Amino acid sequence: MTTSLLSAPAATALRDALLTDRERALTRLYRRAFPLVRRYVCGHGGTAQDAQDVFHDALVVLYEQAVGGTLVLTASASTYLVGIARNLWHHELRRRDRLPHEALPAELELQAAEESADTAEPAFAVLDYVERLGEKCRNVLLAFYYFQQPLTQIAAANGYRSVRSATVQKFKCLERLRNSVRRAFTAETIEY
Repeated sequence: MTTSLLSAPAATALRDALLTDRERALTRLYRRAFPLVRRYVCGHGGTAQDAQDVFHDALVVLYEQAVGGTLVLTASASTYLVGIARNLWHHELRRRDRLPHEALPAELELQAAEESADTAEPAFAVLDYVERLGEKCRNVLLAFYYFQQPLTQIAAANGYRSVRSATVQKFKCLERLRNSVRRAFTAETIEY
């Protein structure tokens, strides 16, 4: 009980900082917490890109809680952010462990699919799989990975209520793409 009373001013101060000068507040959090998140993720089987993705997701969670008034800090905001990122990374590792084969980072998986497509089919074969996902998934994946648009812009363009919704949709679409490419290449391997 005492902890939440002590943390209320810190959470309120963070909320005020995010509402008055969001860019400055997020930059400050990034400088303090991202190196710690990167070190943790890279030290636990992840890549720098994994660390960046996890950090951005954690930042979205923190931002939504702070602005929504539901944030209760029992430590500094950067420590809380690192804790969120660690939990998200543990969740991602558990998800990867459930996959039927050793999971590869998305970029390597798409590269491997493209290299396999080069030997059997034209190089644009992966784009065929993206096209089969449907318009919404195609738009989200191309906007994020090809055009490198920020998730805020993707959320607005596709009518999502929040950046978190866009992030979840991006992961679902990417997972659908991975599964369809896996199924196709597994079928080809079995035929030979």
